[in-house]
Amino acid sequence: MNSKQPIKTWFTPLFAYTLLIISCATPPTDKSCGTDIFQGKLVVKGICLNYVIEVIDGNIDQTLIEKKWEHEFTKVIYNNVFALGSVCDFPETIREGDTFRFALATDPVLNDCAVCEAYSPTPDKKLNIKVCD
Repeated sequence: MNSKQPIKTWFTPLFAYTLLIISCATPPTDKSCGTDIFQGKLVVKGICLNYVIEVIDGNIDQTLIEKKWEHEFTKVIYNNVFALGSVCDFPETIREGDTFRFALATDPVLNDCAVCEAYSPTPDKKLNIKVCD
């Protein structure tokens, strides 16, 4: 066999297909977030960092979120939502309606930033999260 022969043309597509299958079977990862990554949407950007986030993708523990919540002022009903607990670490660049990836914060969260105390409705359930890169 001549070592300078080109690789058979069927090998490259087969290799690419195998990599695709393996990558689809692997849960999404992010070095800054770990393996349990969820897709969220900022549905209410209330005054004084009273933010409401909807879980739009990911297998999150349903006991951690409100399956159905009605905003008391607007009467809009939201599903699979929670109030943002880690307000000091949430990126200012995320606007109402934006989607983003996040993980549940495992380290203690220090909310040591200045936050006003004006009222804006949020769900009772609150989560500390880390927005993924």
